[in-house]
Amino acid sequence: MHRLDPDRLPEHLDRLFRAAWALCGSAQEAEDLVQETCARVLAKPRLLRGDDELAYLVRVLHNTFVSGRRAASRRPVPEPLDNAPEPVDERTAGRPEEAVEARRVYGAIAELRHEYRDVLVAVDLAGLTYREAARALGLPEGTVMSRLYRARKQIMRALATEQSPPSTESSRRPSRTRG
Repeated sequence: MHRLDPDRLPEHLDRLFRAAWALCGSAQEAEDLVQETCARVLAKPRLLRGDDELAYLVRVLHNTFVSGRRAASRRPVPEPLDNAPEPVDERTAGRPEEAVEARRVYGAIAELRHEYRDVLVAVDLAGLTYREAARALGLPEGTVMSRLYRARKQIMRALATEQSPPSTESSRRPSRTRG
């Protein structure tokens, strides 16, 4: 066992942010979730088994997310404000196509059922190996692999559905008439 080195936490922030964005579906909520996770981790010394800092941090991120959602479900829902535009994300301000694509992908990930979303976030966004993800999520490695496969298929289906134009009757060929 060894202590989590707080000085190494910044090395993991990018992966944690991507994982949080996929869980929340919003970049702003993801930033808050990563900040809350870091605050919890830094609040007291943490002992880790092995050298699996990232897996531990993803587990804390996930638990913080779930705790926050449970707490929010017990609170009254506020009335939404007018449909104001989302603030500009400085990281993608110069590449709007990438920002739109990222928003679509992260939105699709957020719509997944939690058992699929958690595995996809751990492996594809946080970069954990199947073994690390299995340990972090408390699942058998085979379950991680099968859920990851299903999650990826669902994301591809959701993105393909968004891009395919709706079929209309005007796109069909006119029938020939003899005259």
